Amino acid sequence: MALSVLMWILLVTIINGLLAFAGVLFLAISKKKLNKILIFLVSFTTGALIGGAFFHFIPEAIEEISLKTTTWLTISGFIIFMILEKTLWHHCHHGHCDEHPFTYSLLYGDALHNFVDGLIIASSFIISIPLGIVTSFLILAHELPQEIGDFGALIYGGFTKTKALTYNFLTQLTAVLGGILGYFIPTIHENAIYLMPIAAGGFLYIAIVDLVPEIIKEKKPIKIILNLMAILVGLSIMISSKIFIG
Repeated sequence: MALSVLMWILLVTIINGLLAFAGVLFLAISKKKLNKILIFLVSFTTGALIGGAFFHFIPEAIEEISLKTTTWLTISGFIIFMILEKTLWHHCHHGHCDEHPFTYSLLYGDALHNFVDGLIIASSFIISIPLGIVTSFLILAHELPQEIGDFGALIYGGFTKTKALTYNFLTQLTAVLGGILGYFIPTIHENAIYLMPIAAGGFLYIAIVDLVPEIIKEKKPIKIILNLMAILVGLSIMISSKIFIG
């Protein structure tokens, strides 16, 4: 039975990793057409990040730890991402940046998010296989559209299509690491709750500081409306997944 639980955890977290290749849907699209829809994918990602922070990570953290601790950890996550983006991830050459630093912030935040997802998947399967299957389905359901949005955001930030797919896949694999550690080291998944508000702070930093300024550069009324709708779609998916998870 123990072996079957581990196999389930590995299977689901690997599938979660493969979702990163959802971006191949855009490989056949010409660069000119892709450029026209990238900002809408950025808007969708913005909504998903804000929704993930406010409707998933922060509420779940408050349920387990105090509001005060959750607040301080969220603020800490915001500051950590700001420091990392302004120091480690700002790659410029001769005054020109080929890639926007938010791309690395997004990847780091997604890696942390997927690691926590892996811990959640492991915890649910340890309780029971049926619960693990249901929990995994809900995680994968909201992860798929977010990965498509993340792919578009990385392209918008200067990544090539191949690099975006590769890096997205590598960050998704942290779910496998989280699943394995959660299975073999119970204390890790028991303390995963403290990572949630830190990830939430990072998500809010990326959305508010990096992505929103790109979105509001648009001046055409119709595109402003479409961007707003894309943000609301991202938010709606996060809210819906929260309702079904309970």
